[in-house]
Amino acid sequence: MNDMDRRLLAAAVERARASRAGGNHPFGAVLADTEGTILLEAGNTVVTGRDCTGHAETNLARAASAAYGRDFLRKCTLYTSAEPCAMCAGAIYWSGIGRVVYALAESALRNLTGDDPENPTLDLPCREVFARGRRPVAVEGPTDVPGAAEVHTGFWKPETKA
Repeated sequence: MNDMDRRLLAAAVERARASRAGGNHPFGAVLADTEGTILLEAGNTVVTGRDCTGHAETNLARAASAAYGRDFLRKCTLYTSAEPCAMCAGAIYWSGIGRVVYALAESALRNLTGDDPENPTLDLPCREVFARGRRPVAVEGPTDVPGAAEVHTGFWKPETKA
């Protein structure tokens, strides 16, 4: 983890903030090349797109695979405000992106979301998903990034049990 990684993770957290401000879940992702140039950004669009698969990482992987070839993506890094869920890890894997760096761990996210039905978290770390593949995906995280947890504060509402 270097200063460039921290800067790009901060950009992903800012994208998460923008997603929340736009009426979506507070998640964001950016794709960068080896020089740290941001190539693509994506936010969560689950609410406004009425699409349960509209997670930031899935949206970014979809755009990346449309814009770039696998050989190029293998050298790129996806930075995300929170650990990719199992669905997003699959999309990242299939897109060919070679490295993932995330801020907030899935377990920490689960502590913030509680039983909110909008985020029925699967207890399956992205490293486990990637480990089942035939090609490596490097993973770094969780990483302490200012604002990564705070962007979720007050957003999730624990489910009321009757």
